[in-house]
Amino acid sequence: MYQPTDLKKGTVCQIDGKPYRVVEYAQKVMGRGGSIVNVKLKNLIDGSVIPKTFKGQDKIETAEVHNKAVQYLYNDGETFFFMDPESFEQFELSSDVVDEAKSYLKEGDELSLQFFGDRVITVELPKNLYLEVTYTEDVVKGDTTSSVLKDATVETGLVVKVPSFIKVGDIISVDTATGEYRERKK
Repeated sequence: MYQPTDLKKGTVCQIDGKPYRVVEYAQKVMGRGGSIVNVKLKNLIDGSVIPKTFKGQDKIETAEVHNKAVQYLYNDGETFFFMDPESFEQFELSSDVVDEAKSYLKEGDELSLQFFGDRVITVELPKNLYLEVTYTEDVVKGDTTSSVLKDATVETGLVVKVPSFIKVGDIISVDTATGEYRERKK
């Protein structure tokens, strides 16, 4: 069981039998009256976000979630296929569950699926991924002196703003949380 002050950003808890992840946390201390914790919770099954207020004596149930390492195989447009590298068991996930992670997936990638019971609730990506640039405009002479950004399409189809010195064939690091360019692989 969690106390309200344990509900920091990213904590997974269970309310009414459903798993939620804390996306915002704010605490108000009110003198002798104790404290009040205001959080925004994202439902990990349907994606809805709800505000919730807890008092100091409230108890919040922990969610029994576990991660499993998997390998991404392929997709057919609507369904994404993953495999457990130890048991070779295959998982099928709809594009709704994969959500924003589909912009970063390439065949053969190792990643993690988060389960609530026997149901997959999220695809956990690494913080940074290295992706190859497949298309970008050539540099115009003179544009390299300032920090001009241009669009680059990477091998997964994602479009990323990159510095002007990046060219086709370069391997770049992309932050999976923000979708932003981090660095060119040396």
